[in-house]
Amino acid sequence: PTATDRHNTIVIMADSKENELTPITVITGFLGAGKTTLVNYILKEQNQWKICVLENEFGEVAIDDGLVAESLDAPEDLITMDNGCVCCSVRGDLVRTLGQLATRRKDFDAILLETTGLADPAPIVYTVQTNPKMSDNYRIDSIVCLADCKHLEAHLDETKPDGSVNEALQQVAFADKILLNKVDLVTAEEKAKLEARLRTINKFATVIETEKSRAPLDRILGLNSFNMESILTYDPNFFDDEDEKKIHNLELVQSVGIKFEGSLHAQWFNMFMMDLLRERAADLYRTKGLLSFHGQGDTKFVFQGVHEQINFGPAQKPWKEGEVRENKFVFIGKNLDRAELTKSLMECLYKEGKK
Repeated sequence: PTATDRHNTIVIMADSKENELTPITVITGFLGAGKTTLVNYILKEQNQWKICVLENEFGEVAIDDGLVAESLDAPEDLITMDNGCVCCSVRGDLVRTLGQLATRRKDFDAILLETTGLADPAPIVYTVQTNPKMSDNYRIDSIVCLADCKHLEAHLDETKPDGSVNEALQQVAFADKILLNKVDLVTAEEKAKLEARLRTINKFATVIETEKSRAPLDRILGLNSFNMESILTYDPNFFDDEDEKKIHNLELVQSVGIKFEGSLHAQWFNMFMMDLLRERAADLYRTKGLLSFHGQGDTKFVFQGVHEQINFGPAQKPWKEGEVRENKFVFIGKNLDRAELTKSLMECLYKEGKK
């Protein structure tokens, strides 16, 4: 992929050899959410997948109290499990560890990068997509937030002294999948209330319920859900105007879906996105889009972004003959004004006779 830097906005063009790359699933979540249990399940109990687990250096609890020894810092020291999975501790440089693993990457179905207390996976995404050593071998497959059903509500309610967004809200906002763990420890009412709240913050993430971190791995690995085309599979209802439903949304972070028909003026749209990202990049956790541009024939365009870093390119399939040209946008972030975003985007529509 190639990156261009304008106003610190990174635009990465789509790469055609994505299928040959080894998928990396990034797992976020608080201490106590069940990440250690999940990793031990992958390493010791399941037999369907050969996974390389990278435990980052911030992990305060070593996997299985010593499965990953302090001395491990190079992939030569990988611990290989009976089921073919391997485990390694990343001390310091993720690029170095993944670089050393590159020659062996075909041995694994997937790489699981476990991060403790990391609110913002953007630096990891950025590194994998822009460092040639990384982007030639790996792709981000999905960002999975492991959440403790019993304590998540309290984490989400935590207020920061400076009014900034707390880690739990950020982790939910960034996720493609939310593993709702320990569902056996709450009542049906508590669970329903929490799931409704998660939908307000990030209605585009798939919520998967688990007990004791026994995750259905085929629903979180190798799905390419961190993909520009993921917007094509979203439920059309996600883009309905919430205002009509009179939902009073008090969350600091929320998700907004917008759709309208027509073809966009490429230059106007680019200017709008550049301005938006220059002013609001820190507040925008995830953005996605499905676009029709005037003058581009049947080519359907898709994009997705994390903060100011945008992946953009043509979709695999063009607009069909007679298909309604409906643009769709997803914004997940802080202090979003749906009406203002909709108005600004619709002003980017191509109008005959206007340059």
